[in-house]
Amino acid sequence: MGIINVTPDSFSDGGRFYESSAAVDHGLRLVEEGADLLDVGGESTRPYSTPVPVQEELRRVVPVVQALVERSGVPVSIDTSKAAVAREALAAGAEVVNDVTALRGDPEMLPLLLQERPGLCLMHMQGTPQNMQDDPRYEDVVAEVYAWLEDRLRSVLEAGLERERVALDPGIGFGKTHQHNLELLAHCGRLHALGCALLVGHSRKGFIGHVLQDRQCDRTFGTIGVALALALQGVQVLRVHDVLAVRQALMLFEASGGLASIDLAEALSDTPRD
Repeated sequence: MGIINVTPDSFSDGGRFYESSAAVDHGLRLVEEGADLLDVGGESTRPYSTPVPVQEELRRVVPVVQALVERSGVPVSIDTSKAAVAREALAAGAEVVNDVTALRGDPEMLPLLLQERPGLCLMHMQGTPQNMQDDPRYEDVVAEVYAWLEDRLRSVLEAGLERERVALDPGIGFGKTHQHNLELLAHCGRLHALGCALLVGHSRKGFIGHVLQDRQCDRTFGTIGVALALALQGVQVLRVHDVLAVRQALMLFEASGGLASIDLAEALSDTPRD
């Protein structure tokens, strides 16, 4: 999943693709680099970001979604927690709603999804972007994120949305410390038990600089390393900025037998032990 931030203030590339034409060109470039789908967002959800009015978010994203649907040849996702924005993006041809609030941000979102039946990504977040990094705490971050996503998934299934339309995201960087993020990444495979595709957005995030002990480092290489670890756990969707670098790394990982170790691990887990 290639990231397109149509914003002036996103944490990594804010402002680079703020103009519609630049955002569309960037999206088309990501497809050329190997993106299988594109995620368009018009409101930064970085820590302590300022919410964007609905009309401004619509102005930013709808022309970009429409152009990419017409020209890219891949599915387009709208990254929003506002039903009004999701509605217009779906009307413009978007096929997925990526909601960082997991439908808690707008009571009109679930009725819209039930009417339109797009794909949906539910993401875990402790708090809101405005306060999530103040003091995130967990007794067991993996177990608590699992239980929270299980609860949110149950609510949309009981409302009538099909499981195959839903992906789950542990919310790396959303109300977590660096150590919480690393624990979740190491155990993402446990979320497969919920029976949905997994989507992880780890790209260029702060924990990479923390591990490398260099906050100013180029985080592309760290993003690749995490992508390989997630691929090894069978994560289906990797949401990244650097599509070409990650795609090439995954191609070589697979060609050299990296993904074969998944089948081996599964086979060993099914083998009776003495």
